[in-house]
Amino acid sequence: MKLKKYLIVSIIFLSVSTQEVFAEKKYNTSELVNIAGMQRMLSQKIAKAYFFYGQGVRPDKTRKQLLDSIVLFDKNYNILLSNNNDGNITDMLVFIKMSKDELLPLAKESFSKDNGSLMLDYSETLLEASNDIVKRIEDTTKARKDKIVNLAGRQRMLTQRIAKFYIAYQSEFKDVNTINQLRQSMKEFEEAHVFLAKNTQNSSQISTELNKVAKLWNIVSKFYNDVERGGLPVIVLSSTDKIMTSMNHVTKLYVELGKQ
Repeated sequence: MKLKKYLIVSIIFLSVSTQEVFAEKKYNTSELVNIAGMQRMLSQKIAKAYFFYGQGVRPDKTRKQLLDSIVLFDKNYNILLSNNNDGNITDMLVFIKMSKDELLPLAKESFSKDNGSLMLDYSETLLEASNDIVKRIEDTTKARKDKIVNLAGRQRMLTQRIAKFYIAYQSEFKDVNTINQLRQSMKEFEEAHVFLAKNTQNSSQISTELNKVAKLWNIVSKFYNDVERGGLPVIVLSSTDKIMTSMNHVTKLYVELGKQ
């Protein structure tokens, strides 16, 4: 009941206030790539938090993640809507809203395999649609700085995707596809990290943060890969979130670097 009340109050507040607030500010392309990229991450984080909460892993923390992610998704949605004049992006935003509104009731319900299957489907749909918007925004300039923001921002999504598939496997989705998706996400994360680390335009702050990510990744990636053994949900939850936080910082630093 508390979950339902929280969501209703949050959504009503956002629908009344956020469009007014964010319609007043205009964002540059790099900022919009960052915000649209964050939607990709949230599509995975919502599903991840649903599965972790459903399995009783750090319930207070994962329930808050679930609720806060939905609120932030709506906030970012309104920013993108009020800063857009592309008909194709508008159509995709309408589709995203429809999909998110269908996902919302699931967030209020107790975990079940059927609900979990729907949550996985919706998270994949929202990811694909959000990624399409990122690409469309990036294509308006084709600037290198926006491509770097996109790539760094995508790393945030991959951390949550890894955790999503890890906990989904522990939640009755013990199939080859779940394992393959997790390991493919790990491969993509590692390849992108190598590319970002070699970027000659990295500031000292960015390099320091990327080195921190690399050190943590070298330790915990073995746990992610050992998904079939399982038994480490708290470590997976905390470590992927730490890496996500660092990559969020890096992405924002790239946005600022592009303004110089």
